Amino acid sequence: MKISIKKISELTGYSPATVSNAISGRRTVSKEASDRILEAAREHGFLDHMQIKKIKFVNFKNSGTICTDTPFFTAVIEGVTKESQRLGYEVTLCTLSRQQKDYEAALEQLLNETGCAILLLATEMSPEDARPFESFAGPLVMLDCSMENMKFHTVYHSNTESMMQATEYLIACGHQNIGYLAGNIRIKNFLDRQAGYECVLARHGIALNPDHQFLLTPTVEGSYIDMNERLLSCRDLPTAFIADNDNIALGAIRALKQHGYKIPDEISVIGFDDVPFCTISAPALTTIHVHKEKLGQIALKRLAELIPDPDKDVVRTKIQVCNELVVRDSVKRL
Repeated sequence: MKISIKKISELTGYSPATVSNAISGRRTVSKEASDRILEAAREHGFLDHMQIKKIKFVNFKNSGTICTDTPFFTAVIEGVTKESQRLGYEVTLCTLSRQQKDYEAALEQLLNETGCAILLLATEMSPEDARPFESFAGPLVMLDCSMENMKFHTVYHSNTESMMQATEYLIACGHQNIGYLAGNIRIKNFLDRQAGYECVLARHGIALNPDHQFLLTPTVEGSYIDMNERLLSCRDLPTAFIADNDNIALGAIRALKQHGYKIPDEISVIGFDDVPFCTISAPALTTIHVHKEKLGQIALKRLAELIPDPDKDVVRTKIQVCNELVVRDSVKRL
């Protein structure tokens, strides 16, 4: 039978978290406990399984609305695949969904698996979702989300700073009345982007107008439907909107045009992500370009650095990949 952290926990009487910490060499475990756990691990062949043979790319889904088969997700996978092939690692894609009936069992099986490293796509993950992964004994890198007060190695992109740049650009174009198109599922990335938007408005002494902050479904079709409903009763609109992502921006633009608004002559719009459709939309969408493929490559490379000895880097690192504002045709200079 394949030995697991849970089994060692039962054999030694220590919790799975303590067993994981001892195997990982963390100082939070006493020497007495650590010696006992490691002895049991060696005796039952657990440490023999610790040689990393494969990488699991775990796509964590909560709602599934944001992290689905989008151009963003596809580009990240491409970056992961290219880097894994270059370094000679086998990567297995798997989905862990909060909506699946056997979620707890699937999570436990994943966390107790030996002989693999985990690249965790945490776009839809909350701190509560992430906490169980702290007990994983092998190498793990979190991708596309940065959690405070958690000791994960992380690769993410500049959400707050990028949204600050976009807001500053609108103000430089003469806009003072700037609304926000927020995803109605408030993932960490969206919250960080909104923080950047609000920071710049405060810096320029521009008051937030809650009537100009719309909660929309973060898909093109969902955003279009929600925006269309809002426009049926709302005629007092800002001169510009910033959206949490391109899907929201593109769906909202479709609704605005259907209601007779000219983009950007009457209302300017900025998105976030720079998905391929941005260049062929009418007008072409000004947005934040995320280096999606590079994000995947850097994350896989960082994970590969941890595999030979996951405990050599006791200081956890956060690698931030900078984004770029791409100016196209959806913003007007007033």
